[in-house]
Amino acid sequence: MPRSPVLTLADLPLDTLHEGARFAARAAPFAAPLGATRLGGRLVEVPAGKRAWPAHCHHANDEMFIVLSGHGTLRLGERRFPVAAGDVAVCPAGGPESAHQLINDGAEPLRYLAISTMNAPDVMEYPDSGKFAVFAGAAPGGDKAKRSFHHIGHTADACDYWDGEA
Repeated sequence: MPRSPVLTLADLPLDTLHEGARFAARAAPFAAPLGATRLGGRLVEVPAGKRAWPAHCHHANDEMFIVLSGHGTLRLGERRFPVAAGDVAVCPAGGPESAHQLINDGAEPLRYLAISTMNAPDVMEYPDSGKFAVFAGAAPGGDKAKRSFHHIGHTADACDYWDGEA
């Protein structure tokens, strides 16, 4: 019998993804379990005063956030935008000007749906820490078992194209 294309968000078991002084979130995928292969989706819950992930941009993937409850701030490049339940925010692929991060600056959990294209390879930049990441085989947030390559490094460690080839 084919699986149902419908699930109830309240039934999703949330896994803790991050902990620490600034980052904490609980999340569960919903797109892949329903059969999506080119569309990613997660339910994310961020505690008061935290953020789920470092500010980052994707060079190959767009992201969209649908705020279900709570309120916070969307960082997008150098700009800041308030977000609250019922808001939709789109963060297109691009460079540091599209780096984004949702911050829960409210008193209650910030719950949102994170939806993205799932293009691989993808290159990500982290402007706050000067890092980059490369993912091939599976997009960030995708099936790690299908990932053929990934690397996270600091942009300051760049080398010449011919370095080590002699």
